[in-house]
Amino acid sequence: MLWMLLTVGGLIFASFLAWNLGADYAPVLAGGLIGILLANSEMLIVIGNPSGVVISLCVVAVWCFLKERFVSVGILFLAICLAVKPQTVGLIWLYFFLAGGVYRKRAIQTLLVLVAIGLPSVLWVWHVSPHWARELHSNILAFAAHGSFGDPGPASTSSHGAVRMINLQTVISVFRDDPRIYNPVSYLICVPLLLLWVIVTLRTRFSRQKAWLALAAIAALSMLPVYHRQYDTKLLLLTVPACAMLWAEGGLIGRIALFVNTAGFVLSGDLWWLLLSAFVNSLHLHATMLTVKMLTVLEVFPVPLSLLVMGIFYLWVYASRSSGSIVMAESGSQGESPLAPTQPSFGLDMKRPLNMLFPRLPDIPDGKRELS
Repeated sequence: MLWMLLTVGGLIFASFLAWNLGADYAPVLAGGLIGILLANSEMLIVIGNPSGVVISLCVVAVWCFLKERFVSVGILFLAICLAVKPQTVGLIWLYFFLAGGVYRKRAIQTLLVLVAIGLPSVLWVWHVSPHWARELHSNILAFAAHGSFGDPGPASTSSHGAVRMINLQTVISVFRDDPRIYNPVSYLICVPLLLLWVIVTLRTRFSRQKAWLALAAIAALSMLPVYHRQYDTKLLLLTVPACAMLWAEGGLIGRIALFVNTAGFVLSGDLWWLLLSAFVNSLHLHATMLTVKMLTVLEVFPVPLSLLVMGIFYLWVYASRSSGSIVMAESGSQGESPLAPTQPSFGLDMKRPLNMLFPRLPDIPDGKRELS
């Protein structure tokens, strides 16, 4: 009961803080999106997975860092998240490390706190059970064996149930149930997107508006390359400020943001799974190989594909606007200060993300070309 109260209370409190971040732009929209997410969180409470607490603490930490209030609490909470579920919040920590400045200092402080609270625990467990690492490795191998609980393929006992897996391997395994195929293909899709996100973050001067876009992109993409289940999608709370900001700006981009977020919140929720299960059970199809595969596709596809679309959309907006600010800053030769604030470009320039990766060198007169 205490754990359930902690899960529920933490999720509601984190949802309020996520609304607080989005309320600066569109309070009603932010509240509506969060309401959809909370209405679809029953399984997280019933199962009691630590993701509920970890994601709540992560959202609180992000609020503390970006609002610059209760920073020590944010450092402690993010360190606890990394100790419990690094695969869920590790890339959120990475953003603050790559953002530089005071945020890199916060990330390093978080890492030090993680070592301080984690190392004694590891040493104590090593003393009590010297073979724990080998036993844990055997446990994970059995857990991920073909047809077992952690197998992303169609033969899994529970990967497509109420707490279905949502990583990209679940989609690819429908066509080829072989880890030598679906793992490399998943990495081939996700790694370039993550590398682009890292490069854009390193080349972009920090601003709170760009932070919303960066966090929204990585919150969605982080769940695709490795093992995650449906309850981990509560991390999408971090996409609410970005969606509210784009909606407040108006135009086509704002409408796309609302559509992408609403689809992601609905398709990853418990209510959608219940409706889909009732629909599948009412079909009464013959159990042929083709129909089984079609039903598996219908059940598996919506969540990872909606996360992929959401991640690509926010990454593209993030890269486009970050590239635009760099181009404007480099145009200071026309009488403008390179550090002067620039008006955001609400459209999407298809060339800007490429300019981020391959910037054009300035023209230098012949005879004066030197390597700095």
